[in-house]
Amino acid sequence: MSELQEQVITLERDEVLEFCGRHDSRLRQIEAQFNARIIPRGNEIRIQGERSEVERASKVISELLMVQRRARVHASPEQIRCAINAVKSDRPEEIRAVFLDQITVPLRGKHVAPLTVGQKAYVDAIRRNDIVFSIGPAGTGKTYLAVAMAVHALVEGHVRRIILARPAVEAGERLGFLPGDIAAKFDPFVRPLYDALYDMMEMEKVASHLEQGVIEIAPLAFMRGRTLNGAFVILDEGQNTTVEQMKMFLTRLGCDSKAVVTGDITQIDLPKDKPSGLVHARRILSGIEGIAFVEFDERDVVRHELVQKIIRAYEIHVAAQEAEDSRRIEPRMD
Repeated sequence: MSELQEQVITLERDEVLEFCGRHDSRLRQIEAQFNARIIPRGNEIRIQGERSEVERASKVISELLMVQRRARVHASPEQIRCAINAVKSDRPEEIRAVFLDQITVPLRGKHVAPLTVGQKAYVDAIRRNDIVFSIGPAGTGKTYLAVAMAVHALVEGHVRRIILARPAVEAGERLGFLPGDIAAKFDPFVRPLYDALYDMMEMEKVASHLEQGVIEIAPLAFMRGRTLNGAFVILDEGQNTTVEQMKMFLTRLGCDSKAVVTGDITQIDLPKDKPSGLVHARRILSGIEGIAFVEFDERDVVRHELVQKIIRAYEIHVAAQEAEDSRRIEPRMD
């Protein structure tokens, strides 16, 4: 029979609601992942159950409490989920390394923090390199973190402007088939970029920067012939660039500039006869000093936890389909 144990974690009075959440929602999220009872009483949290489960649940709570005290922010549901996964994988040290990396953005003193080890590596790569490629599935924070780093660089005076570009080819649509002027045509393609900006800056400030050219959002084709100095440049949906477009974009970079290219090579919308510029760049540019490639997988997904399972299911299906196709074309030996 497993040994039962109780551990008690004491909070300051003013920490209780912030840490436990309304109706103890954060504690319930942790409790659901361990075979242990988590009972808040006054300013104490009691963890009861099997010894190993109590120790792991206590570790999650202790680490998140430490992060709250140091960073002055309470854990989001995504952070709690990532902390639980880190402890279950016997890597609790990742919690501090990841969550204490705070990217300051202007919106009411808000901080953006990486939520996984992969995201932490991504942020560090952007700091250390002038060109960074981030490749992985949807929901891994590729675009959001790049925009956060760009906004931070602008506020800190490291760059003079932010340029956000995107190829205008998605799901078989091209700009010419859409109504309105170029701004109206392109707007649906760049809505995720606007969403990220509005999450980090006041809407009025974003509008002012757009009007003054401090922030520019444009189709990739508009980059041709330009030299981008003192800029933080983000190319989103890079998997939908051709080889020629990717070369054109990368050679726009001027002095005191950074470039981040994001993309998901499993979601290429180019015609079958057009190789992806992102796939090609990964093949020929890896190993060049100053250029970094960061690869995400389903473990870095920070959307609904079912998204991880969905991505994994599709990966298994694709692998099985490729194996089946390979067997079909194998020559028969008579």
